[in-house]
Amino acid sequence: MGTKLVVIGAAGRMGRRILSLAAESGQFDIIAAIDRQGHPDIGKVFSLESASGPTEVVLTDTYPTAAADVAIDFSQPEAVDETIDYCLKNNVALVSGTTGLSELQRDKIKAASGKIPVIYGTNMSVGMNVLFSLVGKAASMLGDEYDVEIVEQHHRFKKDAPSGSALTLAENICRATGRDLPETVTHGRRGKDALRQKGTIGMHAVRAGDITGVHSVIFGTLGETITLNHTANSRDTFVRGALRAAKWLVGKKPALYLMADVLGIKT
Repeated sequence: MGTKLVVIGAAGRMGRRILSLAAESGQFDIIAAIDRQGHPDIGKVFSLESASGPTEVVLTDTYPTAAADVAIDFSQPEAVDETIDYCLKNNVALVSGTTGLSELQRDKIKAASGKIPVIYGTNMSVGMNVLFSLVGKAASMLGDEYDVEIVEQHHRFKKDAPSGSALTLAENICRATGRDLPETVTHGRRGKDALRQKGTIGMHAVRAGDITGVHSVIFGTLGETITLNHTANSRDTFVRGALRAAKWLVGKKPALYLMADVLGIKT
């Protein structure tokens, strides 16, 4: 028997790939594929290729009554509260990659981690989590004379801006250098008097075509520029990271974990 998995946001781009790769891996039994009430695909049957042969999963708008080990949530912020309530009621571990959450929702996730194991991450890719670790170290090593700019690029359909990953990059830089968020961040620039202010972090969001995800952190001073860059060529890199996190999380004691914990990255 594989890990019993519930997928929330299953009709979205990420959700569909989670279903496909979870089935393909042969390590998961998909208990339910869930999306919002009123979604036009509710009732649709997803045909998946699993290690044991073809399998079918029906998209539903209700949480399952069958026992589950872990839920992966890549939905919208509006669904997060109900997902947390379901996991708490049924003692289901939670992996959440939903971005654009409010402070209240972040607090609710933290509170839930006192009762169930939770991983919340703005980006589940292995490479991106290495970048999360590197940027703070680079910023502290380079010092105050290096300006910091973050440029993130995503597809035209992404709703929130800046991306959750860009905000995590800024948070890690601020943590390592003693800066305050959100005061430190300048979102774009315009006007005749828009000179950069020392110590700030510039944040720029690009939305175009079908860009999967590109994050660049620029450290620049007079005489040289250092750029740390991560490019996601496929959503599968996020999916494989989320599935790896889900397998790792099952059986862990209640706590709020990071992808760094899953990957053994020392922050």
